Amino acid sequence: MKQEIAITVDTVIFCIEHSDKKVLLIQRKNDPYKYQWALPGGFLEEDEELETGAKRELKEETGLKLESLKQLHAFGRIGRDPRGRTISIAFVGSVEKEFEVVGSDDAREAKWFSIKKLPELAFDHLQIISEATESLGVSV
Repeated sequence: MKQEIAITVDTVIFCIEHSDKKVLLIQRKNDPYKYQWALPGGFLEEDEELETGAKRELKEETGLKLESLKQLHAFGRIGRDPRGRTISIAFVGSVEKEFEVVGSDDAREAKWFSIKKLPELAFDHLQIISEATESLGVSV
């Protein structure tokens, strides 16, 4: 029996410049969840390491390039993606200041949001952000 499981990578990027911590989100250009906010991320390519894919998606969708990311957790709840069974490996990173970001590729827009004032998020991205903040000792 052949499994039809997609693998994606998502990035949770925090800006720690102010006491009001911010997270980088993109507004989706395509369905599912068209025009909703989400974490930068996407499908892993077949010949790509996990962290490399996360960095590529981050750069493609926001213009932000980071040297290193830390793997957080795998998210694979059945039904988390309406397109089919998808397992996402989430990565966390941080920047010292709020760099200018621009939505590109699959992202209509990219923007920094206060973790205390998040918009409605696509998929299970609120859960991913919550786990990332918990792992860093940041409260949402």
